[in-house]
Amino acid sequence: MENPWKTIKLSDYENHMKLNTVMQLQVLNDMMKKQLDTYTASSVMILGVAGGNGLEHIDVKKYSAVYGVDVNPEYLREVQKRYEHLGGILKCLCADLLNESSELPNAELVIANLLIEYIGYECFGEVIKQVKPKYVSCGIQINTDEEFVSDSPYLHSFDGLNSVHHQMETAELTDCMRNIGYDSILVAEYPLPNGKKLVQMDFKC
Repeated sequence: MENPWKTIKLSDYENHMKLNTVMQLQVLNDMMKKQLDTYTASSVMILGVAGGNGLEHIDVKKYSAVYGVDVNPEYLREVQKRYEHLGGILKCLCADLLNESSELPNAELVIANLLIEYIGYECFGEVIKQVKPKYVSCGIQINTDEEFVSDSPYLHSFDGLNSVHHQMETAELTDCMRNIGYDSILVAEYPLPNGKKLVQMDFKC
C-alpha cells in the first residue's frame, strides 16, 4: 500500500492547517521555536518536516546539522527552495518510516510534530532507537471525537489518511518512550479553536 501522504498536495495541507478554524500551522510554528531553542544540541532531526514550517527559527550558530525527513519528495523539494539559506547545514531525507528500514543518521534532538499519529508508537520507538537522540520533543493531537481532520474546504484531500491514522494518548506515548529508555521531562498543552488540542511531550534519555 502506498503511503497516503505521497498523494496530498502541500498547498492543500498548508492551506487547511492555517485556517482560522484550525490554526495548527501557527501553533506548531510557535511550538517548534520552543523545541529548537530549549535544548542543548548541535544537530536536530525533524520527522515529518512537510513544507518546513518552523525552520525559520533555526539558529545557524547553534545547529551544525539539520535533517528534514519526509515521505513526500515534493515536500522536500519545496523545503530546499524555501530554506536555501540553510543549504550548508540542511539535509533533506526522503524516507517512508512505515514501509522501509531507512538508514537515518544520528541526531542529538528529534522533533516529531503530528508524525506519531501516522506511524504508530512501535514504529516511532524503532526510529528513535536508530537515531539515538539525547532529547525527543513530540507534538501530538488529542481529539475530542473520532474526526481527527478538522472540517474545511480541503477535507477530502485527507481521505486516505484513515488507513494509517492512530488516535493518540499521552499515557501510551509516555510508556512507549519509557520502554526504550526515555523519561518524560515536559508536558505542555496548546488549545485549538475547534475543541482539539496539541500536546507537546518532551523526553530525555
